[in-house]
Amino acid sequence: MLQATDEAPEVTAADHDGETVTLSFAEPTVLYFYPRDDTPGCTVEAEGFDAELAAYRDAGVAVYGVSTDDVESHAAFRAKYDLDIDLLADPDGEVATAFGVAVEGGTADRVTYVLADGEVKRVYRGVDPDGHARDVLQDLVDDGVVAGE
Repeated sequence: MLQATDEAPEVTAADHDGETVTLSFAEPTVLYFYPRDDTPGCTVEAEGFDAELAAYRDAGVAVYGVSTDDVESHAAFRAKYDLDIDLLADPDGEVATAFGVAVEGGTADRVTYVLADGEVKRVYRGVDPDGHARDVLQDLVDDGVVAGE
């Protein structure tokens, strides 16, 4: 698993609309891995990031959720919960592997990365989905990755 100060890998994946997205992480980005669409913990986490999305965008931080679900599953998940958060499909686990995130039984572990300037700034393991998005945003301010209000 990548650690703070490691170089961030460039990754490419399809988003919830089937559009190809390539991320190099030069700009501040939160990349959160989660096991499955439309499961209780994953829904809480996605809704949390979605609720904080305007604050992340105001701070100049991109947010992407990544799971091994396919594009169609992501689109249905976003529609069901009226989410605006960007979701990346990683059905072969290539993005997870690039970050050293374990994929067991076809699902990725719940891990969040904060990336900027092409490197890993912070790693969250064993994430409690409830309140996680708010905590990460506060840590971005506390760590000086983004300016506070």
